[in-house]
Amino acid sequence: MSELKYNVAMSRLETILAELEEGKKSVDELSELVKEAAELVKACRSKLKATEEDIKKAFEGA
Repeated sequence: MSELKYNVAMSRLETILAELEEGKKSVDELSELVKEAAELVKACRSKLKATEEDIKKAFEGA
């Protein structure tokens, strides 16, 4: 999932949140959605951290 684009991951997270807020999912479906959301959050955090490091490196070399 690390190759997933940040905007795509955020869009999917918003979709999952909307599905969870509906409250119409079974326990099994909820479990799968929560697992997927956790992976998406992890991927987004990783991308943000990498971007932050790239920005720091860019300014260190300036």
